[in-house]
Amino acid sequence: MNNKITLGIILIGALIGLAMLLTPMQDNKTGQAHLITAEKPKGGDFTLLAYDGKHSLSDYQNKLVLLYFGYTFCPDICPTNLGNLSVAYRNLTDKQKQNLQILFVSVDPERDTPQRLKQYSDYFDANVLGLTGTPKELMEIAQRYGVVYARVDDPNNGTNYAVDHSAFTYVIDKEGVLQEQLPHATTPQTFVKTISKYLP
Repeated sequence: MNNKITLGIILIGALIGLAMLLTPMQDNKTGQAHLITAEKPKGGDFTLLAYDGKHSLSDYQNKLVLLYFGYTFCPDICPTNLGNLSVAYRNLTDKQKQNLQILFVSVDPERDTPQRLKQYSDYFDANVLGLTGTPKELMEIAQRYGVVYARVDDPNNGTNYAVDHSAFTYVIDKEGVLQEQLPHATTPQTFVKTISKYLP
């Protein structure tokens, strides 16, 4: 193939990739866009509602926190990631378990009540705490953590919808500082290795 043609194809591919990276995802219901950027998220403290009242990230200082954003009606991405976390949790030492907290923040506050989140989180048997808040609170926290999500309505059923969302697991150290982002489908072995790095 001609070198100029090859170079042209590479450049076009790079431009398309850049455009996709910088294109906002739009919420079909609210019309609000959540911009995807390559910048490192700043993270930070937040307070949300669980089945037993309000919890803040700062409540877990001196513990390692694994933070995941999703929703209970998620068909595959959330169960896969939380399932892998559950397997990893069962392979930790008792001391590591005592010094670890897994937080599951719902990006579907319309359906995910605190009680539903508790039932869902308990299923994984890994000390997962389900949290929710108002759409405004969730959007502000999501922006700080680089989380993107958008409601996708079912054209054949007005009451049914999905929520497309990013699927990172955020590793927050004992001082409450965001240290790492682990991608979707991180293996239980990698979770254990990462946890052990902060909780030897």
